[in-house]
Amino acid sequence: MPTKHLLIEGKVQGVFFRASAKERAERLQLTGWVKNTPVGNVEVVVSGAEENIATFVEWCKSGPERAKVTGITVRDVEEGTFPGFRIIRD
Repeated sequence: MPTKHLLIEGKVQGVFFRASAKERAERLQLTGWVKNTPVGNVEVVVSGAEENIATFVEWCKSGPERAKVTGITVRDVEEGTFPGFRIIRD
């Protein structure tokens, strides 16, 4: 399965980005994880069908209603196998 690493910048912490990303990923049948970074960004690793990943990435460009995404970096990473999609708590 294709696997991508995303780094989402902006006002993305404290706006339910992680919970919303988990919900969106599960709806798209994607696996992986999401977590906050120490510098205020959100990091995601997502695996699944290419078209579903593309839909997820598009959603991440704006995120949930209260988020203000200012940048997103997407790169291919080594294929990952995950049992589901989880939030990694700080």
